Amino acid sequence: MEETFDVIILGAGAAGLTAGIYTSRAKLSTLILNEGAIGGQMTLTNEIANYPGVHTTSGYALATTMKEQAKSFGCKIKSNVSINSYDLQSDIKTIQLANGQVFKGKSIIIAAGGVPRTLPIPGEEQFRGKGISFCATCDGEFFTDKEVVVVGGGNSALEEAVSLSKHARKITIVHQFDHFQAFKHAIQDAESNPKINFIMQSELREFRGNLNLESVLVEHLPTGEKQVIKTDGVFLFIGYTPKTEAFKEILPLNTRGEIPVDAEMKTSIDGVFAAGDCIAKRYRQVTTSVAEGTIAALSVAEYLNKKN
Repeated sequence: MEETFDVIILGAGAAGLTAGIYTSRAKLSTLILNEGAIGGQMTLTNEIANYPGVHTTSGYALATTMKEQAKSFGCKIKSNVSINSYDLQSDIKTIQLANGQVFKGKSIIIAAGGVPRTLPIPGEEQFRGKGISFCATCDGEFFTDKEVVVVGGGNSALEEAVSLSKHARKITIVHQFDHFQAFKHAIQDAESNPKINFIMQSELREFRGNLNLESVLVEHLPTGEKQVIKTDGVFLFIGYTPKTEAFKEILPLNTRGEIPVDAEMKTSIDGVFAAGDCIAKRYRQVTTSVAEGTIAALSVAEYLNKKN
């Protein structure tokens, strides 16, 4: 059985949920299809303290509120789906799920987001979920009174390291440069935390262990000296890769795998828009994704109005 919607939104992160709020409130029949859990990268953030109008909240709480807002306006949301194929070139777009369900849309908003970047070193695949994590909010409690390593030097790495200090006995931050790329307040919070230590100008070279992760091999870049650090877990916060693999034969992507869009979030295909961490842009924040989701939704409304 096929259903046709005014707009199908691919992804339920900050951009996708915002777009769903706007399109459904504009009385456009809206379906959000999400291949994972609702909330995207927001749910990996323990604390959001810079969202305008909200003093502080968790990423999970903000995502839950957005989801309920969208549903209250009539937006339909299907999560944990597996998409088998896309036809975005036709006037009426078609999405087919792996279970055979087919959904049609007069327009599409791609808000696929990104996935955490990994390290191409030995042991990464073996110990993923067995000591290697990408989410302090999700897994921090498992490392209560244990020692962990955090890899990265941006806001996420330092803020999540501070969050992990509520559970772990000791945190060692390993960063490839001699300085951090985070905001000053994040650096100060990490440096003033007695549980956090730093190994600068260094990179991980190998994850080691038996059934679970037990240690990492770290190389000091200026000298080439290597040392083994015993650890119960490693948290990787080294950025995100846009989740656009499924669209590489459908849409032109830039060298970073991002979808180019114009100021109205239009892609190169008529009726197909994109927003959030999958598009070509410089800054990646919840607020920027919310803004892009808003613009995409308003652009869709204008596009459909002109067609009608």
